[in-house]
Amino acid sequence: MAYVITESCIKCKHTDCVDVCPVDCFREGPNFLVIDPDECIDCTLCVAECPVDAIFAEDEVPEDQQQFIALNAELAKSPNWKTITAKKPTPDDAEEWALVKEKLHLLDRNGA
Repeated sequence: MAYVITESCIKCKHTDCVDVCPVDCFREGPNFLVIDPDECIDCTLCVAECPVDAIFAEDEVPEDQQQFIALNAELAKSPNWKTITAKKPTPDDAEEWALVKEKLHLLDRNGA
């Protein structure tokens, strides 16, 4: 079982979670992060670091966020999504986007 990043991360992209990952399983896109399920060791360290509660164990992903399980796996394998291993500055408008719902259509699938 891997951990999954869900919709709350879109356009927020806090990167506190990547600093604590012991296996560098995070991949970065322009406005979203994903976890590579083949690299994740289920350590749970990233969950507490996410200020928008976007990270869930695969078997605990909310019903309305289930599509993010496959989306994390897909984008983690995209050659345009590179490994991120250190915290970066939070986008200036992250707090505005933190509570916005239904933003999947805003996900930029191109490389970072």
